[in-house]
Parts: sequence; structure tokens; C-alpha cells
Amino acid sequence: MWFKVCYWVVYVVLKPLYRFRFYGREKLPQGGVVVCANHTSLIDAVLLVLSLGPNCRLSAMGKAELFKNPILRWILKSLHVFPVNRGKNDISAIKNSLKALKDGRQLVIFPEGTRVHEGETAEAKTGAGMLSLRAGVPVMPVYITADKKFFHVSRVIYGTPFLPSCEGRPTSEDYHRVTNEIMAAIHAAKEALPA
Repeated sequence: MWFKVCYWVVYVVLKPLYRFRFYGREKLPQGGVVVCANHTSLIDAVLLVLSLGPNCRLSAMGKAELFKNPILRWILKSLHVFPVNRGKNDISAIKNSLKALKDGRQLVIFPEGTRVHEGETAEAKTGAGMLSLRAGVPVMPVYITADKKFFHVSRVIYGTPFLPSCEGRPTSEDYHRVTNEIMAAIHAAKEALPA
């Protein structure tokens, strides 16, 4: 219930400001899926969640520092956001992620792990590839346009979902390969940007 209330409040407040449009979200697979997007701005996470719709079964990671504030912690937990200690091998965050996927939730991840401005490059972290392989769930690549300014149209474009695979038990090489496939699929979604 709290998710829907928060969703519509944020939607109504931000729609006139960012005039967002969502393309291709009907391609989102049912059940557990790793939703991966590029990340150029603080507002990206909000736009991505709004694009999933009010009936989505969202789960996401939030940096552990956000959970120090009791009010913000309550809000985040109500929205199925769980803490992750960035820069560390956070076993608890991995377990929470795998459980969310097993429970049929849409797990939102920015593979690059931080904001990367349009035209810049950064090596993506292997977490998204690892989780999709270990959970055996598809990846939904999403491209979010970089020009997010007040009163300009912001676009969220869903690409083509795919199910990563490997032979036998996944290795770190498999995680790197799948992560590269995810980033390529995100950028391929950009090419589907409507004129």
C-alpha cells in the first residue's frame, strides 16, 4: 500500500517538471528480473521506478548511509529498498537480492555503480551479471536519456530482455562477460530512441 501511495505522489509532483515518457515497458518479463539501466543523474532511480508502474514488485539496493536516518530508513524499507555497503563484498546485500529475485521481484541495479555522464566510460561492476546468472532470471536493459532538465522531456527506453547463460557453475569470467552483454544491451536500447 505504501508503495502505491508514494508512487502516485511522486508521479504527480514530477510529471510536470520532467515530462517523462516511457517506451517499451510492455517488454518487461513477468516474475523475477534484474532491471539494469545507465546512470547519469540523481533522478534516474526515481524515473526508472516510475517507469515500472504502480503495480510493480520493486526491490532495490540503497547505500547503507541512507539507512542511518530513522525516517528515511522506514521509507526505504517500505519501498523494499535494502542497504548495501558499497566498495565491499556485502554478503547480506547479495542474499537480499537473490531472495528478491526468487520472490518474483524486479531488482533495480545500475551496473556502473555510480553516476557516469554521457560520453564518459566507467567499468561496470559484475554484480548484475552475477545475480542474473545465480538466480537464473532474465535481464531487462533500460536506457535513460541524459538530458534531464526541468520542463524538457525525459525518456526511459526499455530494450530487449535476455536470459544470460553459462556452462556449468558460473565463474568470475562469466560474470564479466554477462555484465558486458548487459551494458551493450543498455546502449543498444538507446538506438531505439523515438525521434
